Amino acid sequence: MLNSGLCLPADGADGALLGRVWLPGEMPGPALVRLDGESVRDITAAGPTAAELVNASDPPARLAGAEGARICGIEELLDNSAPGRRAADLPYLLAPVDLQVIKASGVTFTASLMERVIEEQARGEAARAEQIRRDLGDEIGGDLSQVRPGSQSAERLKEALVARGLWSQYLEVGIGPDAELFTKAPVLSAVGAGAEVGIHPASSWNNPEPEVALVVNNRGAIVGATLANDVNLRDVEGRSALLLGRAKDNNASCALGPFIRLFDQSFGLEDVRQMEINLRVEGSDGYVLEGQSLMREISRDPEDLVAQAIGATHQYPDGLVLLCGTMFAPTGDRGEAGQGFTHHEGDVVTISNAKLGALINTVTSCDKAPPWEFGLTALMRNLAERGLLGP
Repeated sequence: MLNSGLCLPADGADGALLGRVWLPGEMPGPALVRLDGESVRDITAAGPTAAELVNASDPPARLAGAEGARICGIEELLDNSAPGRRAADLPYLLAPVDLQVIKASGVTFTASLMERVIEEQARGEAARAEQIRRDLGDEIGGDLSQVRPGSQSAERLKEALVARGLWSQYLEVGIGPDAELFTKAPVLSAVGAGAEVGIHPASSWNNPEPEVALVVNNRGAIVGATLANDVNLRDVEGRSALLLGRAKDNNASCALGPFIRLFDQSFGLEDVRQMEINLRVEGSDGYVLEGQSLMREISRDPEDLVAQAIGATHQYPDGLVLLCGTMFAPTGDRGEAGQGFTHHEGDVVTISNAKLGALINTVTSCDKAPPWEFGLTALMRNLAERGLLGP
């Protein structure tokens, strides 16, 4: 069950919270919503897409000034957003972005950097990871935490590691000048709070990645943030970095939400820089895993990541969402010794932060998750039929 006590920020609906819901009725379709106290208001006419609202000159003012009818209460919306509880005649949450490209950055924390190197060395075999982890820790465990990517000291360290036969493509993006940036998921394919997230059925070593996602307008300015789960297949990427697309982009493999919190007087980029992103995984077998990702320990500043993603050489007319990466990489055994952590179907994943609320999803396999059927053509046709595209 989802409720406001779990899902909303610590200050409730006081921030500039923008959401998207599926609105049932005679002409069903996606709608933009604003939270007003305990009410959810349809402000689609002020959009009609989240991308257009975010690209406005003053998104919080446009959000606050948008008139809209009340469609339900926040508790009613949240309660109806889990698939097993969903009533067809009530609205439910969608991912809070639509036309924005969903990008992600990787290897932005020292802890996850080491785990990517270990995956590569283990060739995707979880049983080999622990020994490699010990060996690499003895060699370079303390050398990376104070290294600024792209600096002269990073270049000297690279030369030393090459000489010792320890260089890796992950170290290149971890401490080199260029960040790892990739497209996490197609436009409109992300799932929202309450939905199922998908693990490829061929994977036997995988994990959630709790992250903050920056909401960036088409001019390259960061205008808000939301929570993200960058579902990851460690065995697939570990076999070859060229399999990154297969490891990252699968049905229901990206969750965003529950809402975009736009930057205003109550929330800004400095809050993002200090965020603690908490993770809790609860299995139907009684298993519990908890972890944390601390944005203050990120090796590249959020503005640096955005500057590398959008600019004179790469534009996004509808804006983008950029997942910042995570320091969380579970290493403890869930079952058999030496096999590390991997998801089980039915796991409930909660990613939370006091300023952004909580993104809660249940794990299934990609082939069992609802198929993605509402794409760009369907969205444009739907908005046109509802008279929302304008002249």
